[in-house]
Amino acid sequence: MANSEFSIALPVFKGDNDAASFVQSEEDGSDPYSIKSMLSRPKGVFPFDEAAVMKVLPQGSKFLSVESFAKRAHTITGKVMALDPMEGEKHISSRLVAFGEYGRTMLNGEAESSKIIYELMPDFIPQPFRFGEYSIASPATYFYISKSVDMDITTAPDPVDWGQRLANLHKKSQSSTGKFGFPVITCDGRTAHIVEWEDSWAQFYRKLFLNVCKLDKEVNETWPQLDRAVGHVANVIIPRLLGNLCTKEGKPIKPCIIHGDLWEGNMGINLETGKYILFDAGSLFAHNEMKLGHWRCEFTTVFRQKVYWDAYLENYPAAEPAEEFDDRNRLYSLKGAINYSVGHPRSQLRKTAYNNMLYLIEKYAPIDGLSRYDPEIDPEITGACLVPHESET
Repeated sequence: MANSEFSIALPVFKGDNDAASFVQSEEDGSDPYSIKSMLSRPKGVFPFDEAAVMKVLPQGSKFLSVESFAKRAHTITGKVMALDPMEGEKHISSRLVAFGEYGRTMLNGEAESSKIIYELMPDFIPQPFRFGEYSIASPATYFYISKSVDMDITTAPDPVDWGQRLANLHKKSQSSTGKFGFPVITCDGRTAHIVEWEDSWAQFYRKLFLNVCKLDKEVNETWPQLDRAVGHVANVIIPRLLGNLCTKEGKPIKPCIIHGDLWEGNMGINLETGKYILFDAGSLFAHNEMKLGHWRCEFTTVFRQKVYWDAYLENYPAAEPAEEFDDRNRLYSLKGAINYSVGHPRSQLRKTAYNNMLYLIEKYAPIDGLSRYDPEIDPEITGACLVPHESET
């Protein structure tokens, strides 16, 4: 029997387990559950709840060691070594930990997303095992365990193979309700998705769009013209572009599972199998084209190349009207760009999103009181990009 590997996401550090060293608020107003905040506290270590973690490993496993190896804004990934007494083999388990209600929502959403994707394509995402909670009362601490996979995360995927695998996932998936949404709340970065089921794709995307715009308004400076553009896009442009989509055969588009935050930073190459693999999913049942909107944003570099779009569309053709695909893609990019602005206040992507709104408004439903679309600041034309999520590292 081959060695079993597990991967769990959780903040893992060796050290004092005293829950009293953690507090749930900060006077400076920063996020009390960010990894940076937790590490800055007295006894700034993450507890390792051996009993909670061992419950999700194969029965009878014996704990050997734990170590942390990576941290992000709200999670730390660690590896757990355990011995299977039946097989006499070591299990390498990688785990993710997060804190508070956000941590619970994010990791539970990732666990459910990974489970659905794994059932469809077992070689396309690390095998999910369990979402769980530590026994300590404060701070509330959650973890997610999945099979540990050694990956190459620097090599760009082959466009043809990548486009085929991603399209296969989208074509195989089927919403259990036949509607757009998701059974549990998932997250894109720090933003919780709106997931309530909707029959109408236009209505569902409108809710996603307005939710991130509301959050953006709360963390960024007032911008009346942006507010006006957001309202017009929500009430006029979205129904116009998304209200009557169909397949080439004239059938209504179907909800399919999407990763939720798919850019090159959330995929890699499995070093054992050589196949492409996803991670950090925060899924939705949505129109398959929605995730290509991420590929238009400045935080994406590899997937912005036309060869990746062409390879995907070769396997999953654009919905009808096909001649409006690029405009739909511009519309879908708004959600990713504004969501980035929520997590990175004062980001240039907020201006990019506004400029893309102007393009769509001028083309489909012009109104007074707004600026003019400026092609000189359109990344699709200029090729401008940024270092992805640099403030989270």
